[in-house]
Amino acid sequence: MDVNTVIHALGGLAMFILAMRLMTDGLMLFAGNHLKQLLGSWTSTPWRGVGVGILVTGVVQSSAAVIIAAIGFVNAGILTLRQAMGVAFGTNVGTTITAWLVSLIGLGLQLDALALPILTLGVCVRLFSSSIRWKGLGDALTGFALFFLGLALLKDAFGGLAQTYSAELGSYSTAGSLTGMILVGFTATLLTQSSSAAIAIVLTAASGGAMSFESAAAAVIGANLGSTSTAALATFRATPAAKRLALSHIVFNLVAGAIALLILPLLLKLVALLGDWINVEGSPAALLALFHSLFNILGVAIMLPLTGVLARQLEKLFRSAEEDMGRPRYLDATLSNTPTLAVSALHKELARLSDILVSLLRDALGGARSTPELTRRAQAIQTLGVAIGNFITGVRPEAMERNTANELAAALYAARYYQESAQLAPGLRRLVQERAQLAEPEANALGKLLEQVERCLEPDLSGEEAQVKQLIEALRNAHREARRQLLEAAVTGKLEVATLERLLEGLDFSRRAIELRVKAGQLLVNRDEAQATTPHPLPDAAPDITTNQPTEN
Repeated sequence: MDVNTVIHALGGLAMFILAMRLMTDGLMLFAGNHLKQLLGSWTSTPWRGVGVGILVTGVVQSSAAVIIAAIGFVNAGILTLRQAMGVAFGTNVGTTITAWLVSLIGLGLQLDALALPILTLGVCVRLFSSSIRWKGLGDALTGFALFFLGLALLKDAFGGLAQTYSAELGSYSTAGSLTGMILVGFTATLLTQSSSAAIAIVLTAASGGAMSFESAAAAVIGANLGSTSTAALATFRATPAAKRLALSHIVFNLVAGAIALLILPLLLKLVALLGDWINVEGSPAALLALFHSLFNILGVAIMLPLTGVLARQLEKLFRSAEEDMGRPRYLDATLSNTPTLAVSALHKELARLSDILVSLLRDALGGARSTPELTRRAQAIQTLGVAIGNFITGVRPEAMERNTANELAAALYAARYYQESAQLAPGLRRLVQERAQLAEPEANALGKLLEQVERCLEPDLSGEEAQVKQLIEALRNAHREARRQLLEAAVTGKLEVATLERLLEGLDFSRRAIELRVKAGQLLVNRDEAQATTPHPLPDAAPDITTNQPTEN
């Protein structure tokens, strides 16, 4: 093998990987939030999830990007693990579109003639567009052109390899070393971290005569198995939801690959028949693309009915304290048919949510918890709040009394306030840490504010409304005094502007976090009075307790 062939092969592979990245990033930028909305709203069942996974992966040309988006929805409580598994299964079929592009377009045309005009158009769109969205389209077109140029280099390299080593390659291919070819495909994916790139190598090698069809089919199975390495690497330091979804992806590929190997002779005969039917029997690359699609579709047909069982088993793995915290303890879907029972369960769950939030804020004030741990616990509160909101919207409205409807509305608002308060907890911790670096007057002013924050975290909010107002007013006074001290320190040059901005942000975070917590508690305590006056709980439930903006200018 001469140096020129190696350089052509490596250069073509590098260009192909770059092209895939440009296409993925560019198309996702051009699509904006539409793809995310598609994932979030069209995956109500695993079957629909499979369809969305196929469609979105085919558009963005990256199963990893689609799976990462699905993981984000699982973490946010928008998708269940079962729904996300349908999307992950669909991405395996969606990735086969790359093989069809290679076989039907990339290897059947004069690539330079096709790629250069597209490359010119893509660069022009990128350079002359003022919109970021259209710049993304330019990147995608550029990637599409590089995709074909990279294939041209690979095609030339493997064509030369087949001419030089045809005898040796032929004897190896007929030696029945399917295990070796599986390892070749697996290793190619492992090294490139792209199953599409590995399969492109296999298809161009088979098209150039560098390997037999059976050997190439085994290498395609290996490349498919190799894509699990990307999922496995992505789970390091990942959330439990990410690990479960990645494991489901691994299980799918292992099952699909094992079945394809067990019935490989039968699959190859079926591919030959289908290839003759669609008139691609003379194209090894097209037949391999057909084979790739066929065994992934077979994997979906086998695994999708087992999604529920697999999801239940996976949910027993990788459990964390934060995830258990984010799971409802008192809510049950069976209660949605009886609104009064649903309200009772909601009050218990909201009381639990309040306790979790108070613990979080106390730890932010001075506990031993690290900031990343506080962030994870805040995310658990977000997840629990979403679950509460989903439960409330699922309560059947038929024959619901007005008071019950008001209580459900109050509970929904309270859950939202608890969620917003939790988001501010890491900012409160940063304020505590910044205080240690300040001189005495400013540090003392912040200390008084933090003492008032601590007083407002008392668990009992069922006292007189005047007492609660007094606590909040004292908090606001401490906030104003700390703000004044910091501004004076900045004017006299004792504080840098960047430090001042961080401290002022922390001040607002601390006040806002406490006011939201108090507002939610009062909303629930005074729900009987609120529902007697108005169906909308906010104006009367917590009068004059908080505002969205600081009280001073």
